[in-house]
Amino acid sequence: MLRNLSIVILSLCLISCGEKDNYDPAHDYFTFANVDQFKTRHVALDLDVDFVEHRLRGFVLLHMKSSDDSARKIILDTRELTIDSVAFVADNGEAEVAAFELGAFDTIKGTPLVISIPPGVDLQNEVIVRIDYETNPNSTALQWLPPELTAGGKYPMMFSQSQAIHARSWIPLQDTPGIRLTYEAIIRTPPELLAVMSADNDPLVARNGEFRFEMPQPIPSYLFAIAVGNLYFASLGEDTGVYTEPELLDASVYEFGDVQQMLEEAEAQFGPYRWGRYDLLVLPPSFPFGGMENPRLSFLTPSLLAGDRSLVAVVAHELAHSWSGNLVTNATWRDGWLNEGVTSYLEARLMEIIYDEDRVDEERVLNYQELLFDFERVPPQRQALAPRLDTGDPDDVQGSIHYHKGQLFLEYLELGFGRERFDKFLQNYFDEFAFKTITTEAFVDYLDVKLLRATPGLVSRKQVEAWMYQPGLPDDAPIPKSKTLEYAESLAAALAIDEVDLDDIPVDEWSPQALIHFINSLPDDLDTARLKTLDEYLDLSNTSNAEIGRTWFIQVATRRYEAAYPQLEAYLNRYGRTRLLSSIYRALAENGQDVELAKSMFAKARHAYHPLTVNSIEAEFRRAEAKQAFR
Repeated sequence: MLRNLSIVILSLCLISCGEKDNYDPAHDYFTFANVDQFKTRHVALDLDVDFVEHRLRGFVLLHMKSSDDSARKIILDTRELTIDSVAFVADNGEAEVAAFELGAFDTIKGTPLVISIPPGVDLQNEVIVRIDYETNPNSTALQWLPPELTAGGKYPMMFSQSQAIHARSWIPLQDTPGIRLTYEAIIRTPPELLAVMSADNDPLVARNGEFRFEMPQPIPSYLFAIAVGNLYFASLGEDTGVYTEPELLDASVYEFGDVQQMLEEAEAQFGPYRWGRYDLLVLPPSFPFGGMENPRLSFLTPSLLAGDRSLVAVVAHELAHSWSGNLVTNATWRDGWLNEGVTSYLEARLMEIIYDEDRVDEERVLNYQELLFDFERVPPQRQALAPRLDTGDPDDVQGSIHYHKGQLFLEYLELGFGRERFDKFLQNYFDEFAFKTITTEAFVDYLDVKLLRATPGLVSRKQVEAWMYQPGLPDDAPIPKSKTLEYAESLAAALAIDEVDLDDIPVDEWSPQALIHFINSLPDDLDTARLKTLDEYLDLSNTSNAEIGRTWFIQVATRRYEAAYPQLEAYLNRYGRTRLLSSIYRALAENGQDVELAKSMFAKARHAYHPLTVNSIEAEFRRAEAKQAFR
């Protein structure tokens, strides 16, 4: 207890004393770019997609504006790019070659590209920098799939994942959420394949090997996205549709059949949708996230195709990002809760409208339990909504804290001010900061003016700042409850002591969320025979629901229920989503006996995983080994 208290005190000192060591919470510590001297306004890409060598080749034009006439160098972010040449392009099209050098490699940030500005370049006007380059086959943003790892098994596929700081591994640019820019692109592909981007995709475009895109609204670099494969389109409504391989098209159309309604309800709730169409792209299993909110085209994992629309909260989440994150963007990764926390709140509100409040309450409780688990694993100095963030990796700093603690914070404000008043505040917030970046402090100041001081006595600035800058949860945080989950938990306890039979458990009437909670509530001392009976009765080891499978196989690994290890390994080979896999590998590695087995399973499956997933699982192994050594 004393040790934990000292850690909390130290973490609070680090947060409150940041100014003494020149820490600037508004500064992005994960970019090399000299954004204080130059800002990119527009990006133009011209790239060939090479499936043989697993490279993108071509050039990028960066339209940049100087804010410092004395600056004669431009610094950009790259990671493992081959830079062939750099030139400054004049209005008449003539190019003046520029000297450049690549700086020292940093394992997190990559390599700075330092460009010397020729003496004749006038910085009073916009400058256009042309960079000819090619990507590395091991780009952290791009995954190149052979045909056998796609649904159809006939054509290869490539897709990107730029968040948080991986855009620099396929485009040399200012890779920071603090800069918003428009873009256009020409992408050349094998003629039988289709290219799509986070831009104005045309559902009727011809496959001719060349595709043109425009993104007229300014976006941060982490929302740059591309995919190329044997993709086809199906409409979901007037403004919505889905792209995927033909083998997954029918299932995707059914699973996401409510998306048009979601879009219309979201507009009614949060204000106008400002991005044109809203389409989905269902990728192969190796896609590392549940979804990615790339504007106009959310990327999704096929693990959502449960056949009963039970996992579409992920789609509601990605759609909600069209307001929080995409429209109003966190200025740095330290402010990521403004992206994910606000979006998680909007997701829950949207799910209430489309489905029902009981279902949302179930998901709130599961999210709360995941948050408590992360509080046990995440150091106290990273538990604040806006922690000090000048070291480490922005991909892995808070677990789910910026999602679930952020959602609880907004629910706290809603309870304090009332839903009607808080809804009006949110709509005004989206209008005020549309297509801008914002820091935590700017949000708190805006909240202070529009709500705290406008309606005094309900919530104080001090209470708000406790959420922002202190670990854990405030004492007055709202704790979600669900009657259906409480009932499922009581049945799990009763089953363990033979007070109920399996036939008495109304699993057929439960949502997947209730079954997940039932599994998580099984007593730690439940013997193997009972576990086997439960598995056989509910067929848990063969479930087609990815979230139920994740929950069950964590229990299988933790309890060393070895009879289900073959199905566990099959699950690890079926999916590539980081959230689904990392927790199971972690449970195997931490159960005291199976770390080598976990590594063996990983060695056989890793070729089908995205680089981000590989990194996450390897980090779990390192943590497990460190934990074992500490013991």
